[in-house]
Amino acid sequence: MTAGMSGKMQGLLEWFEPGTRAMVALSGGVDSALVAYAAYQRLGDRAVAVTADYKTLAQDELDSARQVCKEIGIRQLFLEYDELQNEDFARNAPDRCFHCRLELGGRLLDLAKEHGASVIVDGTNTDDLGEYRPGIGALRQNGIRSPLAEAGISKSEVRQLASAAGLSVHDRPSNSCLASRIPWGQRVTAERLARIELGETIVRQATGARQVRVRDIGGTARIEVERELVPGIGDDTIKEIAARLLAVGFSGAELDADGYGPGKGNVVAD
Repeated sequence: MTAGMSGKMQGLLEWFEPGTRAMVALSGGVDSALVAYAAYQRLGDRAVAVTADYKTLAQDELDSARQVCKEIGIRQLFLEYDELQNEDFARNAPDRCFHCRLELGGRLLDLAKEHGASVIVDGTNTDDLGEYRPGIGALRQNGIRSPLAEAGISKSEVRQLASAAGLSVHDRPSNSCLASRIPWGQRVTAERLARIELGETIVRQATGARQVRVRDIGGTARIEVERELVPGIGDDTIKEIAARLLAVGFSGAELDADGYGPGKGNVVAD
């Protein structure tokens, strides 16, 4: 690790004041994993991780979160609820993520009081601040802080630091909740989320891709994988994938020739 990166890690560790009881909102990704690692290194058992199972995360993400906590040694709690019961979320307007994170923040506050945590933190990094992320504002309303962003750590630096720390998720592709695969204005339902999750498993199995999105566009599956893999996906593979996607409830399927791109679901449906 370079001197500069060592300084970044030291700054992240020192963000956590000794004696503090901290609660880390931990998903299955690398950002919150690094925050949890730093919190545990600095605070030991005074740090706890919380993973929210709100029924719109893929099982793979929840499994990754469990694995991360085992690697770090940090105690893990689970918040279980169904955010599809939140009408402001389920109607899927462009501010969907705000309502998701506002509800999550309130539940984290209640859990923090129960466990005596004085600070709640998440995995927001500096790159996130330049994107359309209404959920960040909602978390801020509930006093949730972001050590990575406050310490000036970017996504690429997160990955370098996580690799140096020996975290297996250091190169895990970025992910988001399954609802992000549904264009704004098309309602989020349990049925759609289930077929999206199954669809992405089918695509991974058939193509070997790591970065996969199956976007549900009015019932049609628009498949995105890493751009460099697209030319190698032959017609027979596409036909096989399409047949399996129709079997799990999609009305059609198409491969996005431009490959994966973050935020492609952030459009208003016709």
